[in-house]
Amino acid sequence: MSANEAAGKSPQISSVKPHRRLPQELSILAVLAVIVAIFELIGWPLKSQSFFFNAGRLSIIFLQVAVIGIIAVGVAQTIITSGVDLSSGSVVGATAMIAASLAQVSTARSVVYPHLTDLPFIIPVLAGLATGLLAGVINGALIAYANVPPFIATLGMMVSARGFATWYTNGQPVSTFTPSFRVIGSPVELFGFSIDVPTVIFLVVALIFHIAMCYTRYGKFTYAIGSNMQAARVSGIDVKWHLVKVYGFAGLLSGLAGVVQIARAGSGQAGAGLGYELQAIAAVVIGGTSLSGGVGRITSTVIGLLILSVVTSGFTFLGVPASLQQIVLGAIIVGAVVIDQYRRRRKV
Repeated sequence: MSANEAAGKSPQISSVKPHRRLPQELSILAVLAVIVAIFELIGWPLKSQSFFFNAGRLSIIFLQVAVIGIIAVGVAQTIITSGVDLSSGSVVGATAMIAASLAQVSTARSVVYPHLTDLPFIIPVLAGLATGLLAGVINGALIAYANVPPFIATLGMMVSARGFATWYTNGQPVSTFTPSFRVIGSPVELFGFSIDVPTVIFLVVALIFHIAMCYTRYGKFTYAIGSNMQAARVSGIDVKWHLVKVYGFAGLLSGLAGVVQIARAGSGQAGAGLGYELQAIAAVVIGGTSLSGGVGRITSTVIGLLILSVVTSGFTFLGVPASLQQIVLGAIIVGAVVIDQYRRRRKV
């Protein structure tokens, strides 16, 4: 019995309050704000004009990250499960060629399917989505049921999808789309404002999966698998089927990105999406998603995308050579991983 209890006194409760950490999004948002401020302070004396603090530049930045952002939302989920998706860029290329071949008008110079022209825009869109979904499901099945490591499974899909994109039209570009399909990649007037459709699609996708990851069983299962796959399996989660769903969604979003990409560019190229998977992974990592799995948020990924775009745009604004830009971006990515490892060591 303690002295307090012997004296009839209730034990004293410690007045020390537990340390509360800032939400992950706020810390990453602070980094974004600092980067913007640095570019403004450097750029104003050199250019005598504000670069970031205007609505036009903000809309351009969101438009620049729209396609990569759609991919990154799917890639983030695979990384949260302690996996990865290296095939997303190539899947963009494959879906772009299929969607482009079904979006042509009859007067196009080189028609892939002469009897399948002037189709409603929904048909090439669904074809692109279905192609991406199929690629994602194949990735998930190989990882979940054949026990192929995510790196190898998605690497194989990356090579195969890029080869398919080239074979499908013998490497020839596909162009001249129907007006209704081109709307997907164009600005539209809404309530007197010009709104870029790709930006709207990206933000809607991010919102949907933010809600799914934070407030549904799908998100809870995804985090559980990334934190401890064996514990998730013991708790009754069908880990294999859930992994198929996660990679299926990643493929579906890559297909959507392919559709948006060609609608915006006005033509389908076999090389569409080249290197996009690396940019998406970089944005996810910069956004604080742990490569070890179990940690990460869609909102943080969006901020990570903005950091990438701001750094690239800022360097271009200041006239920094592209080679130096790549060096700095690589250092930022490595720094983000180092910070993630430091945080994990502190928790142990």
